[in-house]
Amino acid sequence: MDLPINSSNPLGALHRPTPNIWVLEIKNGADNRLTGVVCTKVIAPALDIVEKEWRTARNKALKEDDKAGAGGALIIVGRLDQDKFFSNGFDYPEVIKTPGLGFIYNNFTLPIMRRLLSFPIPTIAALNGHTFAAAFCLAMSCDYRVMTSGKAMNEIQFGAPFPHSFSAIFQEKARDPSLIRAICLEAKRFTPQELLKHGLVDQLADGGSKGVLEAATKLGQKVGMNAASGVFGLIKKGIYFKTLQAVTEDMRQVMPFEEDSVVLAKL
Repeated sequence: MDLPINSSNPLGALHRPTPNIWVLEIKNGADNRLTGVVCTKVIAPALDIVEKEWRTARNKALKEDDKAGAGGALIIVGRLDQDKFFSNGFDYPEVIKTPGLGFIYNNFTLPIMRRLLSFPIPTIAALNGHTFAAAFCLAMSCDYRVMTSGKAMNEIQFGAPFPHSFSAIFQEKARDPSLIRAICLEAKRFTPQELLKHGLVDQLADGGSKGVLEAATKLGQKVGMNAASGVFGLIKKGIYFKTLQAVTEDMRQVMPFEEDSVVLAKL
């Protein structure tokens, strides 16, 4: 299924290669930017479709005493015809057109980050290339990460302060203060091997996009059964309670020029 639905310019595709595995392929240009359209017309609707299909399939399977048919997993991957980018993050000029946190909050934080942190089946980010800025947050919002090539980082150099939700997801998933500092304040470009060492990815895979998708699919088949009982997402809501609160309560983003004016007025 191409997304947006009925679009002459698809920016994503949702596949269901097996009854229990869904694959969302983001394919927005050369570097897969997370534009407003990609967020609200591709990723968010795909989450709705997957959840509805899984819940329908699960209910049918349980009625037929088919526990194996009640599981499921969702894989999110960058466009599969290349091996360079999972995603290069937001289209920053688009983001700053909206004051404060409007763009991020309405297009990304609420419909995607919050949803993934409580999604009822395991979610796996198949990182088939560079995973920068907001794409790193997207990956960290998933339950598992499998990576092949490229690097992951968040950027401090171009002058974009972190939304509260971004800080919260790294505090939740990274935990180590020195690692959080490297991610948030030093813009370290982590290699796949470093990400594996720090526990930020769960598995490395050879073979580019094809290889990482195959590895993610195998992982999905393994962990997908954990959704069969129906409590997977409910448990996540408890585990990530404070992070979900932070995501929901994203504060207005203060830009550097605003802080500069206020501070200089006091000095």
